[in-house]
Amino acid sequence: MKITSYTGAEKKDNPHGVTVHKLYDTEHAQVMHMQLKPGEALKKHSTPVDVFFYVLEGEGIVEIGDEQQTVTKDMLIESPAKVPHRLLNESDGLFRVLVTKVPRQTEPTKMV
Repeated sequence: MKITSYTGAEKKDNPHGVTVHKLYDTEHAQVMHMQLKPGEALKKHSTPVDVFFYVLEGEGIVEIGDEQQTVTKDMLIESPAKVPHRLLNESDGLFRVLVTKVPRQTEPTKMV
């Protein structure tokens, strides 16, 4: 059995400048723990694989394509491959999200 805590997991550099920890990375899938502080946001980008977000804590905004929705704890949001998306934290608290990419991404992310 392997157990990983996000506090001890490897920090992953990213073009968005937010805190990301790599929790799981195999040939089949990737799982990251992402934390957006108040006022932080991801740059709009697209991934070559499907992504889903699971909100662990707080409230944030998810933008996928032309749609934008406020999301809160215990919500799962699907983001299809090659559709531009981003996350934003306009609240005054932390917005923590589990990001899962399936299958594992092998091509680079494209900034929009």
